[in-house]
Amino acid sequence: MLGKDYERQDCAIARSLEVIGERWTMLIVRDALIGVRRFNDFQAHLDIPKAVLSDRLSGLVEDGLMERRPDPEHAGRHLYELTPAGRDLWPVLHSLLVWGGRHRHPNSRVFKHAACGTRLDDMGVCPRCGSAPGPEDILMELSRGRGRLRDDPVAVALRAPHRLLDPVET
Repeated sequence: MLGKDYERQDCAIARSLEVIGERWTMLIVRDALIGVRRFNDFQAHLDIPKAVLSDRLSGLVEDGLMERRPDPEHAGRHLYELTPAGRDLWPVLHSLLVWGGRHRHPNSRVFKHAACGTRLDDMGVCPRCGSAPGPEDILMELSRGRGRLRDDPVAVALRAPHRLLDPVET
C-alpha cells in the first residue's frame, strides 16, 4: 500500500496532498460545498463504501477541514460542515471543474455570482462586478440538458438552483 505522506518533499503542494490527495476526499469536499451535511447523503450521492466515507470524513475532521456536530433532527447522528480551511478549497475545486470541463467531461453545473446573477468566468471571477465571490455568495444551477443522470435524493434536490454551503434538503 502506498503511504500518504511526502516527508522528503519541501513543498506546499505535497503537504496539501497529504490532506486532500486520497481518492474520494475532494468529492466529499465538493459535496460539502454544495451543502451535503449528513453521512447517508454523502454515501448515497457519491456511491462510496461506508467504511471509506467514514475514514475520509474522520480524516477531514482530524485535519481541520470539517467539523462534526450532533444532528438536532436525528439523535445519535452527526452533521459534517466545512471549516474556514475547508471552504478555502473552493477556488481549487472551481479550477478542477474548469480544467475537467475543458479536457475530460463537459460540466453539468453553472456557477453564478448570487448578488448579480452573472456567470463566473474560468478564474472564478464575476465579470460584471470584478470580484471573486466566496462559496457562500455563489449560486449553482444545472447546465441546460445536463445533470439528470442520477436520481439519489441529493441529485434530485440539486436540480433546482442552489446556493453553495446552504444545506441540501433531502
